[in-house]
Amino acid sequence: MRLTGTVHIIGAGLSGLSAAVHLAEAGRRVVVYESAGHAGGRCRSFYDEHLDRSIDNGNHLILSGNQSAERYLRITGGTGGFFQPDAAEYPFIDLKTGERWTVRPDRGAIPWSLLFRRNRIPGSRIIDYLRGMRLSRAAQNATVKDCLGDSGILYDRFWEPLAVSVLNTPADEASAALLWPVVRETFGRGEAACRPLMARKGLSDALVDPALSYIERHGGDLKLNERVTGLKTDQSIVRAISTQSDEIAVDTGEAIVVALPAPAAGSLLPGLTVPNAFEPIVNAHFLLPEPIHSIRFLGLVGGICHWLFVRGDVASITVSAARDLAPLPADEIAGRMWPEVLAALRLGDVELGRYRIIKEKRATFSQTPEQMERRSGPGTGFENVLIAGDWTDIGLPATIEGSIRSGETIAAKILESA
Repeated sequence: MRLTGTVHIIGAGLSGLSAAVHLAEAGRRVVVYESAGHAGGRCRSFYDEHLDRSIDNGNHLILSGNQSAERYLRITGGTGGFFQPDAAEYPFIDLKTGERWTVRPDRGAIPWSLLFRRNRIPGSRIIDYLRGMRLSRAAQNATVKDCLGDSGILYDRFWEPLAVSVLNTPADEASAALLWPVVRETFGRGEAACRPLMARKGLSDALVDPALSYIERHGGDLKLNERVTGLKTDQSIVRAISTQSDEIAVDTGEAIVVALPAPAAGSLLPGLTVPNAFEPIVNAHFLLPEPIHSIRFLGLVGGICHWLFVRGDVASITVSAARDLAPLPADEIAGRMWPEVLAALRLGDVELGRYRIIKEKRATFSQTPEQMERRSGPGTGFENVLIAGDWTDIGLPATIEGSIRSGETIAAKILESA
């Protein structure tokens, strides 16, 4: 079917917004339906009354080598919402030993600087880095630990933290084949592709609000608090979208993009194969005694916390694959994290102040080899319906880059069909 008319997009997370932005850029009219009262899905900012600060729902790191994110930001005008340093540097601390080091990727794809011990992660050997190439030929059923578990201290201080943060799955279960595309597109392209992009004000200000403005300027509609409850079909065509308040006819040539989390997409499209195992993320935001400008982010190993981000007087912690942490009460989580925050920021003995704990119980699907087989392609069995989402089979993990690329890919397919 030639899809030449309006495109109805169900879901205003980053996948849905990405599809809408790329379609609007091409001159197509889009209508976006979102059940919540805000767009952005898990990637958003909000004002927290307890902290009296604007915080992000979760902490996300975009790299300069994320090509789909770069195109999305360039189209929407959101590039200015991020700060990009002049060089890629990743400071780390081992919370057990107190050792600190900084990972600095080489300018080229070949890391010649690793020939010198001073440029390696403390305790690592040159051969440990060479073992990283195993990811490029990892079997589909291999885990990260299967491939790199014998890399000595480099596994503990680099590969495992990287895998857990990217795949949100324990490294002894996470798909090695899924980690490789991330390494190839960033570290594999040298320092210029590895620079971290940090949101100046918040994720909504950089990733969501500019997209909404762009869609509106190009004639699109955003319908918040509009839950889609069903699709009315006629053989292989969807003829209408049912919402909690209306029924919208879908004319011939119009397309539908289902850009929902896996469980919701599976409910809306019975028979669709979707991942059915998920992993939590715990984010914590601590109010500091005073602003800190010398540190923007810090990798943490040897403790509970994985990444620490600082924006002014708020320190934000992310713990990925937080199966053991997520069930605990918020006060216990904060009590366990705070000593690590103090050690990482060298704050000494400071009493725990105001904080906010945010648990995302189904942050991403469990990115194991078994669950990888449940990722769906863009088709649905209906000629005018496609699916987008970080859980779909896009060749990337469930990250911001994966979400945006999914929407970009679906938009391209719709435009090609015309």
